[in-house]
Amino acid sequence: MKKLINAPESVVSEALAGMAAAHGDQVKVIEPNVVVRVDAPRQGKVGLISGGGSGHEPMHGGFVGPGMLDAACPGAVFSSPTPDQMLEATKAVDGGVGVLQIVKNYTGDVLNFEMAEDLAEGEGIEVESVLIDDDVAVEDSTYTAGRRGVGGTVLAEKIVGAAAEEGRPLGEVAELCRKVNAEVRSMGLALTSCVVPHAGEPTFELGEGEVEIGIGIHGEPGRKRSELRPVDEILPMLVEPILRDLPFGSGDRVIAFVNGMGGTPLIELYIVYRRLVQLLDEAGIQIARNLVGPFITSLEMAGCSITLLRADDELIRLWDAPVNTPALRWGA
Repeated sequence: MKKLINAPESVVSEALAGMAAAHGDQVKVIEPNVVVRVDAPRQGKVGLISGGGSGHEPMHGGFVGPGMLDAACPGAVFSSPTPDQMLEATKAVDGGVGVLQIVKNYTGDVLNFEMAEDLAEGEGIEVESVLIDDDVAVEDSTYTAGRRGVGGTVLAEKIVGAAAEEGRPLGEVAELCRKVNAEVRSMGLALTSCVVPHAGEPTFELGEGEVEIGIGIHGEPGRKRSELRPVDEILPMLVEPILRDLPFGSGDRVIAFVNGMGGTPLIELYIVYRRLVQLLDEAGIQIARNLVGPFITSLEMAGCSITLLRADDELIRLWDAPVNTPALRWGA
């Protein structure tokens, strides 16, 4: 294992210290390991929080700032954050009109956010929670009960963040988040495993000429293993299940997200995007907006995921709205 770290047990705390130093104009880190936008809480604005295991950077701390999240709770690498982190995040962003939790559908995340919701409501803070479960690859895994929350989380946080910035009430913001989740689907693949610092060895083994189709962001198994082929042959294995699942149809407009898993360079992601455009053109689906890059990673895993959100005028307008975070910035 070769990693630019000091010690496995200090990875998260030292990374957060570096993040705060690099982006002090946008975020601050408060105890116990919560990333908060510097101007929180904003009175009269619904607070948005999310969180999950570290190792998926820039998600979620990189999405804290105007137009997106108000706070993020990073757990240990590939481990859920704790209820006390989530409670402190909720209190830090409560502007008096409620807080929305955006929760990826992993068992630990769900249980801990539920506990934090109960604790916050006990302190008089109104809280709503929305699960993101956009991964079409599997219906169940060792990490979740039902579909996993993956790339759709990024799109939901951006769109819902814009709505909250407009001053919309909690119920409306939560319903918008549910709408995004209902219209978004994702699927990914891995070319290699990753190495969790505490483990010091690959999470799973792939042969030299193998790829895992439908991999999870923690290394959960996918639908099948396949031989490594050219991108033009592999990508339909991701796109066709996504299109069938909603289903998407001719005339639909989408926000298309090609995500890198951490170890795949942009040159390869653009080759993937090129093929995605071809496949959607053949299906009569228009890409209204796109996002390409490593935004929900799995340490140094090589691979990618595809996320498609069926979008109407409102969702596209909210996607275009200004955002100013360490990882996403436009119009601000």
